Amino acid sequence: IGSALLVKPVTSAGTTTSQVLFPLSDCWFDVDTMQRVELAGAPGTYVAKTVESGIDKIPVYQRGGSIIPRKLRLRRSSYLMINDPYTIYIALNNEMKAEGTLYMDDETTFDHEKRGDYGVATFSSDLASSIIIQNSVTLGNENALPESKGKRMIERIVVMGIASEPKDITLTTQSSATAIPVEFQYDRESQILVIRKPDVSASNQWAIHFNG
Repeated sequence: IGSALLVKPVTSAGTTTSQVLFPLSDCWFDVDTMQRVELAGAPGTYVAKTVESGIDKIPVYQRGGSIIPRKLRLRRSSYLMINDPYTIYIALNNEMKAEGTLYMDDETTFDHEKRGDYGVATFSSDLASSIIIQNSVTLGNENALPESKGKRMIERIVVMGIASEPKDITLTTQSSATAIPVEFQYDRESQILVIRKPDVSASNQWAIHFNG
């Protein structure tokens, strides 16, 4: 699905396992467990791996090097999700980098076509430069998305494949260069870093750095 997700459809009744072909040009993370898939082979080739695919499991994998924003609240319709916050999933590649985008408009009218009333958030990570994630925003016009202030909030950032625990994490925003300490949780065994409630919007520019 796009360039970030690899999905293996389960089409046979009673199936408990499936064979998935993984391109070795990238690393891959299980979307459910957020664990890196152990794969062996030459870069540029692919390898077949048998994975579980019972009644409660559809094999879905996020490509290393990608960043995917998701809304996780269950609603009766997508319209009711307009003001729901995002969770950002960062799957680091072998160079400890990742990138992704989020398109934003009012989700109701055609003003994105008529007036250029839209925005694109570009997320990027580069651990070699101590950047967990930074966001830059491009607007369709200078007055686009006026209702976005205080909305399109990010409630959680999940980083997969980070090998060691940071000493501290700080946030800087477009309106203030002062570094603000950010609380986080790190699991050494799973190599997952979680930042909860960073209090930032996808429609604003900001950066989250780490030390150590």
